[in-house]
Formats: sequence, C-alpha cells, structure tokens
Amino acid sequence: MTRVGIVGLGYWGPNLLRNIYSNRRCGDRIVICDSDETRLARSSERYPSLKATPRYQDLLDDRSIEAIVIATGVTTHFELARMALKAGKHVFVEKPFASSVAEAEELVSLADSMSLVSMVGHTFLYSPPVLKVREIIERGELGDILFVTSTRVNLGLHQKDVSVIWDLAPHDFSMIFHWLGEEPDEVEAFGEAFVQDGIPDVAFINLRFPCGAIANIQLAWLAPSKLRRTVIVGSSKMLVYDDTEPYEKIKVYDKGVVRLMEPESFGEFQLSYRTGDIVSPKLDGVEPLAEEMDDFLRCIETGGTPRSSGSNGLMVVRALEKAEQSLLGRS
Repeated sequence: MTRVGIVGLGYWGPNLLRNIYSNRRCGDRIVICDSDETRLARSSERYPSLKATPRYQDLLDDRSIEAIVIATGVTTHFELARMALKAGKHVFVEKPFASSVAEAEELVSLADSMSLVSMVGHTFLYSPPVLKVREIIERGELGDILFVTSTRVNLGLHQKDVSVIWDLAPHDFSMIFHWLGEEPDEVEAFGEAFVQDGIPDVAFINLRFPCGAIANIQLAWLAPSKLRRTVIVGSSKMLVYDDTEPYEKIKVYDKGVVRLMEPESFGEFQLSYRTGDIVSPKLDGVEPLAEEMDDFLRCIETGGTPRSSGSNGLMVVRALEKAEQSLLGRS
C-alpha cells in the first residue's frame, strides 16, 4: 500500500482526502498537512487515525511517504511539486498543473528523469459522460468533427490570484483535447475584468486544431445561472453534453445538412436537411474523483502513465498561457 501526504485542506483538498482514504491502495496510510491550524484540526477530527502536521517540510523529510497530493493555491503548485519530486516523491497537483509553460516543462522533465509519476487534477477525464463522448467520437458516429462550442459560467467564485481563464478553462481544454486527441495550433481570447481590477472574470476563447476543427469556449464568474454545456457538431451527427442535467447528460442528434450538387448558378443551389432520432446513451455510475485517485495510486504501483499525466497538464498549461497572453494583448 502507498503512503501519501496531502497538503492543502481548504476547498478541494478534503475531497481528495476522502477518496484517497477510501481507496484500498492507500487506506489510512496518509499524513495530512495545512498551515491553517483550523483546517488541520477539522480534518484531524474527521480522520483521527491520520498523522497531521502544519509543516510541509515534514512530508518531504518522511521517507515512508511515497507520494504527495498538492491542493494549495495555483501560485504555490510549482514550488511544492518541485520540492516533492526532488525529495523522490510521486506528485499529484490540482489543476492547473503550474503557472507557466516553463514551470510545467520543468516538472515533467524532473519527474521523467527520476522515473516518478506526475499527474494533474483534470477530474473530467475520469467522468463517465466525458469518456462516453470520446467513445462516440472514436467509433466515428459523429463523422468528422467540425466545431465545438462550450459554455462554463456561474455567479462566482471569484479568485484573488488568477483570471477566469486559469480557473475554469482547464476543464474545457482537457476535455476537448482528450476528445480530439490533439492540442490546438491557434489560440486567441478576449475578455474583461468587471469586478476586480486586473483579474478578468469573463473570457471568450477561440481555438483551431490541426484536424481542421474549431472551438469556442465561453467562461464567466459573472452569470445569472450555472451552465456547463458543450455542443459537438460532426459531419454526420451532433452531440450535446450538459453536465448540469441530472439524468440524460449526453444526447446524440441524428441531424445534418448535405449539399446535393455543386451549383453552377444560384438557382441550382440545393441543400438537404436531415432530422432523425435523438439518443441518450447509458452512462456508468462512478465517482470521477475516486477513479482519478485510483489511477494515480495504481500508476505508482505499476509504473504506468496516468490518463491525466503531467504531460497532459503541460499541454493544457500551454493553451492557458496562449489564451492569457492573447487576452492581455487586447487589453
């Protein structure tokens, strides 16, 4: 069984802790860490069998700890992960993997050179709807992917140290890159900081991929309702993935348009519109975060590569950095 240290018990850390604690590959072989004594005490009260410390260095110095899970603020990800890797620990870092491409590249290179697992928290890559969408695309049911549109908006939570792009776009980037099997060769964005000066809270991102597909992603902390909706249009069929739907999260539409003939004049221009069945496929009932943590622990045991590897994190950070640079260049 793998002994794990977890640092950061604020917003997301307790969820990671719960899933690692319940995993048979780890169990209660966990050391929890947070500089906030109140957070640490709260988690210690819930998991009294776990060792607790307010000092991150204690995790690094403990030779029995094989892996460290990092769920702290974005700006601390790189330094904490680098220290863990240099101490010979496998690392899991909540999204985004790092604050820049240079930092992400260094972490991936360091992990590879030491034969350590590096992984990023792109939890949607373990979500049954996201995996089903990839399955549908891979078997060619949608045909060639023409374009993708995604909306991820809500009222809050405004971050103090990163823009809406670094906060929300990792979800959509990781999913779209996973579905298409490639990263974009063009990224542009524009947006605005309406609430906090210097921290954009609304952004619109356009992507173009080598396969010819294009994508548009709308992000906002400033919206009247929570929307998590993605539309994928293919040459044969269309698909809608709505993560806020309680039951039918995916719907495949047998809809399309065909040009009947190459027109020699406007009068010969003819299109045929097709409307067929709407199908909602059955989805597995598993918790994505539990699957994600199991993948991390399993890869530590086997030496495998996680689905959401450090290299995957680097790919997303590369797009995030391009989007942020494009946005700032328009300001």
